Amino acid sequence: MASQSKSRAGSKSGMSAGSKSSSSRSTPAKRGFAAMSPEKQRQIASMGGKAAHEKGTAHEFTSEEARAAGRKGGAAVSKNRAHMAAIGRKGGASSSRSSAPRSATSARS
Repeated sequence: MASQSKSRAGSKSGMSAGSKSSSSRSTPAKRGFAAMSPEKQRQIASMGGKAAHEKGTAHEFTSEEARAAGRKGGAAVSKNRAHMAAIGRKGGASSSRSSAPRSATSARS
């Protein structure tokens, strides 16, 4: 029993020490690909793209394939009439803007 309590106490102190060090930093350090310079990232990404083309797994859409994909996607969305009605009610509103009109918000100030 005494050995169990010692192991529990050890794990608790290990957890608290780890949480203290992580709370002292406001943002975590970048690691891996994110820590590399933009030039190095581009170089590595370029090598991956070249390898995919050499292997034959990279696919580039022809204009006809792109048109066919667009028609297929549009037809799938149009089948849901309720969804299309909701899109129509929105009109030209941008999804990033709030739903309240600007004049209503400025009148409150």
